[in-house]
Amino acid sequence: MIQIEDLTKVYRMGDEEVAALAGVSLRIERGEHVAVIGPSGSGKSSLMNVLGGLDRPTGGHYRFEGEDVGQFDDDALAGFRRRRIGFVFQSFQLLPRLTALQNVELPMVYAGLPRTERRERATALLERVGLGPRKSHRPTQLSGGQQQRVAIARSLANNPDLLLADEPTGALDTQTGQEVLALFRELNAGGLTVVLVTHDKGVADQAHRRVAFLDGLIVSDDHGGKA
Repeated sequence: MIQIEDLTKVYRMGDEEVAALAGVSLRIERGEHVAVIGPSGSGKSSLMNVLGGLDRPTGGHYRFEGEDVGQFDDDALAGFRRRRIGFVFQSFQLLPRLTALQNVELPMVYAGLPRTERRERATALLERVGLGPRKSHRPTQLSGGQQQRVAIARSLANNPDLLLADEPTGALDTQTGQEVLALFRELNAGGLTVVLVTHDKGVADQAHRRVAFLDGLIVSDDHGGKA
């Protein structure tokens, strides 16, 4: 599904160049559940940004099911993000003035789905994550775990091929974090490819496969998770 070869990402900071990715090669098959683990500054979030089409690599190749994502123009890259990728972030990134239902509908608005279809699908997704009765609540009326469930429902709105989660339990207490991780496992068991970025070994152990980063390079890649 994903094939990256000699991927580099260099940021210029004043007169200096910082290599966030220093020549990374990695394959991820459809249906895998992968945790990308490493300390802050190791390159794991830079990898996620490239995989999700949020940033372009400086060098190397990124192919998604055979397509060279690095060759996409801005419009094609936006379409790739909208159609193929679901995102979940640590900070939830819900719009505070919208209800849970409207937040989940939003990606479908951008995709041009009719209102009735959007509403039905968003309702079904909120029910899937256990929040059907709270679809009319705004984010400030929901707990952190509930907000993250809304964010997960939103990430599934356009039937993505790949779910990317960046520190999705970082703002949650331990029990709520475990509930969110169980939801990721459930989604993966249903066939969705999940790549989760974390600095927490306990979170990484929930995945089938762990890829460890340090200084912009992969330092280990194993299938020692518990899932």
